[in-house]
Amino acid sequence: MAPLMPLPVCLIENVGSNLVVNQEAKKILSRISEPVIVVSIVGKYRTGKSFLMNRLVGRNNGFPLGSSIQSKTKGIWMWCVPHPWKPGHVLVLLDTEGLGDVEKGDSKNDAWIFCLSVLLSSALVYNSIGTIDQQAIEQLHYVTELTEVIKLKSTDTKDMTAEHERFLPSFTWCVRDFTLSLERDGKEITEDEYLMMGLELKTGENFQQYNLPRECIQSFFHSHKCFVFDQPTSTRNLHLLDELKESELEEEFMEQAAKFYEHIMRNSRVKALTGGITVTGKMLGNLTSLYVDTIRRGEIPSMENAVLTLAKIENAGALQDAMSKYEHEMERRLPRFPIQQFFLMNLHSLCMEKAIKVFKERSVNDQDQTYLQELKNQIVKKNKEFIKINEDLSREVCKNLLQTLSQIMQIRLQQGCYFRRGGHMAFLMDKHNILENYQRTPGKGVKSQEVLEDFIHENQNIEAAVLQAEEKITQADQWLAESHNQAMWAEWWRQQSMIRQSANHQQFITSLTGEMEQNRMRMAQENNFLMTQQLQAQHSRLSSSHQQSLDEMQEELRRQNYQGQSSSGEGCILS
Repeated sequence: MAPLMPLPVCLIENVGSNLVVNQEAKKILSRISEPVIVVSIVGKYRTGKSFLMNRLVGRNNGFPLGSSIQSKTKGIWMWCVPHPWKPGHVLVLLDTEGLGDVEKGDSKNDAWIFCLSVLLSSALVYNSIGTIDQQAIEQLHYVTELTEVIKLKSTDTKDMTAEHERFLPSFTWCVRDFTLSLERDGKEITEDEYLMMGLELKTGENFQQYNLPRECIQSFFHSHKCFVFDQPTSTRNLHLLDELKESELEEEFMEQAAKFYEHIMRNSRVKALTGGITVTGKMLGNLTSLYVDTIRRGEIPSMENAVLTLAKIENAGALQDAMSKYEHEMERRLPRFPIQQFFLMNLHSLCMEKAIKVFKERSVNDQDQTYLQELKNQIVKKNKEFIKINEDLSREVCKNLLQTLSQIMQIRLQQGCYFRRGGHMAFLMDKHNILENYQRTPGKGVKSQEVLEDFIHENQNIEAAVLQAEEKITQADQWLAESHNQAMWAEWWRQQSMIRQSANHQQFITSLTGEMEQNRMRMAQENNFLMTQQLQAQHSRLSSSHQQSLDEMQEELRRQNYQGQSSSGEGCILS
């Protein structure tokens, strides 16, 4: 809603003969995004214009009234207030410098003040003293100059009366200190009839000068209204008008003031431009600068050019506002943790819709949608930035998560826990736990899989090193085992050889012993046989005397044989 303005500020300063836009006032207008209803008042100085404008705000003071013959209002003053009858609209009151100020001595400056009042307002109030007569009409000669200082189009060469009605203001004539009776030909007439009577044209070539201002008033303004006011108070109290209470003012005057207030509030339209463009406070400030700059360059304000230039300014501003809306909505709704691409695209679509709505509400005459397309292009570009921000955030979150989950693995790597028998299996189990916990953790965003693949790839060399170390350990174990087995086999073979050698030797000894025993027995048998043969031979030759000796010899022989048999074992060993 419009900013609260406790007092009016100067909108257009009249510095010497130059008009300058007050930037503080323009800044106030720039904060008004609502449609504006602009009521301006013009007229000769010291005719009570400011008092009427203060009444529209419900105040007796505000715009300086002045209490002397010196004009108080210089340039054009502005007062912005919420419209009391139309919610969502702002009432902008413009009080102009008095026309015909003898101290200024520049009628051209007055013409531009009047021209700007017409260009900027949606309702123009002309304030005069006395009656609507030829003198009053002649004082309104500035209206005849509108055709010279205002062009509807840059190539305007013909009357554009129908176009005037679209964007030029309504016309309300307030006649102050009116003392006549509203009668014509003895019949009572209304104030509006009184105005139209004063604007009646006369026929004949001699009345061209007489008719010109009347024709301009009728053609330039789409509607006409008249109010006549009695004097508000006694003459001696007029200089205290802004200090008097309503109860101290004339009743008839207050009744007319109430009617004037109701008419302005009820019938004043929103300020509009050609093409059906509704003017906001922000646009009004830009429009003011455009017109004043054109006048200062010594050029004639062209409404067509003004609309085109204003359209560029407003569309550029609408584009900027829409982009700001998109960025604000995205930043406000985007969580502080990464989200999936699907949700990001939905958020983008929602915020882009809001931005386009902001643009369309402010944009002006963007018929070829040039600025709208530029807005979409900028939103797409900005969305890529948000996508990158989301991806970077996702990448950071995932890396931090993997770093946390792999701390135990890193410690075990530093301690060499995996470089042993079964180390590779232990490494794979720890890796599996890391991946499993990683997959279970939510809120990782769009780069979850990519970061995981990088992590797996980065650990492939470590895993290969662990596997290689275990393979070397296994190979060493196998070599040691094989060496041990070979030693055991050699020992067994040696033992077996010894066993075989021992068995063969025993067999040889046994065989040799048996053979020797057989030879001994055979020799013994042979000896026994020979001795028996000898004995028998000797026996036959011996005499009987020798028989006893022979028997003794046989007995000795038998004894010896017996001893020889019992000691046969010992004889084998000795042999």
